[in-house]
Amino acid sequence: MRTWFALPSFLVCLVLVCGCSSESLPFAGGELEGREVPAPEDWTQVAKREIVQLETRPEDPYSVNIWVISQGPYLHIFAGGTRAEWVDHIDANADVRLKIGEEIYLLRAQRVLDADEFERFARGWKSKYGRRPWNEDVNDTYLFRLTAR
Repeated sequence: MRTWFALPSFLVCLVLVCGCSSESLPFAGGELEGREVPAPEDWTQVAKREIVQLETRPEDPYSVNIWVISQGPYLHIFAGGTRAEWVDHIDANADVRLKIGEEIYLLRAQRVLDADEFERFARGWKSKYGRRPWNEDVNDTYLFRLTAR
């Protein structure tokens, strides 16, 4: 029997998971904690982090880790062709909170369906993450522009 191996393996995995920061975990969470600050006029310096946290559904907060692209006064978040749970939440209520470092920004998400804006986003995605998005059909993907409320 190898049950003696299961408990130590589980404990090692638990320690590894608990030792990671919430930004590196792929799991969804609840309300984000941090200091609410006004959105900057230009996101270029603020949004250099690779992974940020997005909170949707204000009445029952749901947060996820996500990549973000800054383009001056705009931020973009992208679900690709996947209709993720957070996309459904934005459809119901466009008010979101975005956490970068310890700061939280109150924002509104708007779906992007303009091909030129998608192209600018795709170039920014490649510059930041090393490749263009997998699906580049703006009508078949979920790209959102985030602006101050």
